[in-house]
Amino acid sequence: MSLHTARELLEKTNGEWAVGAFNVTNLEEVQGVVSAAESENAPVIIMVSEGAVRHAELGYISAVCLNAAKQAKVPVAVQLDHGTSLEMGAQCIRSGFSAVMIDNSRLPLEDNVRITKRVVEVAHACGVSVEGELGIVGGKEDDLVVADDEARLTDPDVAEEFVRLTGIDVFAPAIGTVHGLYKSAPALDFSRLEDIRARVSVPLALHGGSDLSDEDIAKLIRCGINKINVGTDLKVAVTNAVRQVLAQNPDTHESRLLYKAVREAVRDTVVKKIRLFGASGRASSMRL
Repeated sequence: MSLHTARELLEKTNGEWAVGAFNVTNLEEVQGVVSAAESENAPVIIMVSEGAVRHAELGYISAVCLNAAKQAKVPVAVQLDHGTSLEMGAQCIRSGFSAVMIDNSRLPLEDNVRITKRVVEVAHACGVSVEGELGIVGGKEDDLVVADDEARLTDPDVAEEFVRLTGIDVFAPAIGTVHGLYKSAPALDFSRLEDIRARVSVPLALHGGSDLSDEDIAKLIRCGINKINVGTDLKVAVTNAVRQVLAQNPDTHESRLLYKAVREAVRDTVVKKIRLFGASGRASSMRL
C-alpha cells in the first residue's frame, strides 16, 4: 500500500468505525504500530508531535515513519500532530508527511483562522491534508499544559464557520476529553458532538482518546468521530514494559531486550485499540 492523506482514510469510515492515530517517538514504536495495523488488516495514522520532532530530529523520524508507511501492507498516513506554526507544518510537508495538524486553538479566532488557512493553502498545493482545531482540550500534550479552568468546549456555530473559512480537511473539536490520564470520570458532551457533526461536513478527530471506557469510545464513534488519537496509552504501555524487563533482568545491559519489549507493548496496545475502534479488516474494502 502507498502513503495516503489522513482525509482519504477517514472518509472511508462512513460513521461506522474510526481510524486509530498513534503518536510515536522512535523506530520501535513505529514498528509496533505498523505491525499491529498489518495483523489487523486496518488502516492507520502514524502521528509525530512537535515534541517528538525535537526529540528525534525531523530527518530521522520522518525517514523512519515514511519508510514504514511505504512498505506497509495496509493504508497508512503520516501526520504532524499539534503543529504550532506554518514553519513547522511546511518542514513536515517538505519531509514527505501526508498530513499535518495545525493547532492555534489558544489564539484569538481571527488569528487561528488566518494561520490555519495559510497552512491549508501550502499543504493542498502539495497534496497534503490538514487538520485544524477549535476549542481547547485540557490536560498535557508534550510541553503544552492546559489547566482544567482553561479548557474550552467548541461552539458548534463557530465550528461551522471555522471549517468553511479555513478549508481544512479534518476538524478537531473540544468536547470534554483531555490529553493524558483522567483524574475523574470524563464529562463528555455527546450532544455538542452530534450538533457539530450535523453542521460540519469534514471528518472529525478526537483528541484525548486515551484512558476512555469502551462504552464511551463506541458512543463517540456513533456520534460522529472518525479519527481517534492515542498517545498516553502508548506511553503507559511502553514504560510499564521497560519496568517489567528491568525488574525481571536487573543485571542486564542488553538494550535490545528493552527495545523488543517496547515494540511488543506498542503492538499489543494498538491491536486492542484497532479492534475497539472497529477498524479490523477495513483495509481490504478501502479503494484508494
